[in-house]
Amino acid sequence: MARNSTNEILQKAKKAKSDEFYTQLSDIERELQHYKHHLNNKVVYCNCDDPRSSNFFKYFFSHFKELSLKKLIVSCYKPQTNDLFGSDNNDKAFFFEYNGDCEDGEQPDLSELTYFKGDGDFRSSECIELLKQSDVVVTNPPFSLFREYVAQLMRHNKLFLIIGNINAITYKEIFQLIKENKAWLGINLGRGISGFIVPEHYELYGTEVRIDEYGNRIIATNNCLWLTNLDTSKRNEEISLTKKYIGHEEDYRKYDNYDGINVNKTQDIPSDYRGAMGVPITFLHKFNPNQFEIIRFRKGDDGRDLSINGKCPYFRILIRNKHLQDS
Repeated sequence: MARNSTNEILQKAKKAKSDEFYTQLSDIERELQHYKHHLNNKVVYCNCDDPRSSNFFKYFFSHFKELSLKKLIVSCYKPQTNDLFGSDNNDKAFFFEYNGDCEDGEQPDLSELTYFKGDGDFRSSECIELLKQSDVVVTNPPFSLFREYVAQLMRHNKLFLIIGNINAITYKEIFQLIKENKAWLGINLGRGISGFIVPEHYELYGTEVRIDEYGNRIIATNNCLWLTNLDTSKRNEEISLTKKYIGHEEDYRKYDNYDGINVNKTQDIPSDYRGAMGVPITFLHKFNPNQFEIIRFRKGDDGRDLSINGKCPYFRILIRNKHLQDS
């Protein structure tokens, strides 16, 4: 029993550490500039954010009138403790609503917080009630709960713009949403997201770490993306195809377990191949559903990973050029 308890504590600690990545204001501004027209007269909900420190709150509060928001709601999670002596309000989860009533240059009165009865978990009934009041959800949710987080948004039919790990594309639930054109990648990913603020206890490692002018500890992971169901002009841009398959067949090896060819880079997709093509997962950043059809992810006809001469390239997405099917 003691061993099980220890393992559970270690797993929770590991998850908590992986979830303590806070978004920089510059990255929020860089992405949100492409969605301003979606936010007019909308209720925006940031349901993983403490308004006293969240840059999502800072962005929406500062741009409330410019975006013509109807309301801004933010809520934060605070784990519940079994403290026999009770706890003060600093340890309680809460939410804050802003209706745009501050004058220019005036700061919000964050003493007017509404405290939850529970812990403020986005899955709690209290937070779900706030979710139902909202139109658009924008935040950086816990990466360890990403599947569950997105599933809740879909159940409640919410518009959203959220940050996740690039590997989230490989989750079958997330990939299915992309395949069905119910969600897609935002504008920035990888190095387009410059880094995350981490707490004091987080060990800074690697070469791409720094401390900014405000004393924030920044780590650049270079492996994150924005996931959304808000349309952008970039999503309707077609990929320029400059390569040919005919005459260059040796550059496109065929799979052992599926009738299709392997394409190592999105820029190498041939313009004249009518059949199935396996492309890297980063293809989804440039995916236009009017240009390409997504067939399936990763697996061949035998249910195993796509392979070439017995070796498996990194995860591939099988696609087909729609324009050639119509010709």
